[in-house]
Amino acid sequence: MINKTNVRIYACAVKDRSVLVLHEEYAGEHLMKFPGGGLEYGEGVLDCLHREFEEELNAKIRIIEHLYTQENFEVSRFRENEQLLTIYYIVEIVDETDFLILDPCIEKVEWLPIDSENIFPLPIDRIAFEKLREKMTSNHFLTL
Repeated sequence: MINKTNVRIYACAVKDRSVLVLHEEYAGEHLMKFPGGGLEYGEGVLDCLHREFEEELNAKIRIIEHLYTQENFEVSRFRENEQLLTIYYIVEIVDETDFLILDPCIEKVEWLPIDSENIFPLPIDRIAFEKLREKMTSNHFLTL
């Protein structure tokens, strides 16, 4: 029985027609995912994104725009009593010189070219990657 909602906020950090992805193990499963995480009580969604980047990667970001809010019902892959609500933003890392993996769960980070195959294991990440690809192929994002 679903009795909780888990609000997740993620960022598509873009640079040189690539997007930043994290590789980590969670609940015994290897994941490739976007940076971000769970919204805490009393926190705004943009505050959450800034906090997650500082906690995970010691990085400050600039929010460019909202990319996608999950539209369909999705049960958490890891907790069957939780419904997910996931929101994605396009961001830019302000200064990569301070970039440092602080979260011990993160095995590595990489810049994935936007024209790469969509190999995200989580279904909502797959949708967000396609939305990002669509945006980045439009004239609006040719410089990112």
